Amino acid sequence: MAEKEQVIKEKVEYNGIFDFKGIYGFAHKWLKEESYGVVEEKYSEKVSGNAKDINFEWKCSKKLSDYFKVEVSVKFEISDLSEVEVEIDGKKKKTNKGKISIEAKGILVRDPDSKWEDTQFWRFMRDTYNKYVIPSRVESMQDRVFSDIKSFKDALKSYLEIVGRT
Repeated sequence: MAEKEQVIKEKVEYNGIFDFKGIYGFAHKWLKEESYGVVEEKYSEKVSGNAKDINFEWKCSKKLSDYFKVEVSVKFEISDLSEVEVEIDGKKKKTNKGKISIEAKGILVRDPDSKWEDTQFWRFMRDTYNKYVIPSRVESMQDRVFSDIKSFKDALKSYLEIVGRT
């Protein structure tokens, strides 16, 4: 069985005016550009009056090498989402208002294909390999996962701050 280690968990929260379709597309595009495969595993929507509550989760993954893989879990929670009209440079534009929370977890997976699981001897070899042969490589991969999630969070925050000011 593959060994999974959560390296980082980050959260972005924003309350105000934002473009829901825009942030959805921006987040998806960012992950795709970083070579992650993105699968939407859950989606729920609840309407009450003019407002919606939307929750969905993405499972993303990227192979780093034959021995390492990154898994990213992204959870979106949008509440009180309503359509509003704003004026930008004298032009009226429809956008959204509400509260959004985005949580991203970065997980480093070792031996994702469970190639070192066949026998007790191979499990012993894997543990020895992890502990004595590649500790600096493991640390380097953890740094990559940490960096990806931090960059994702910073990009989302920047997007929300720029779009939210309009």
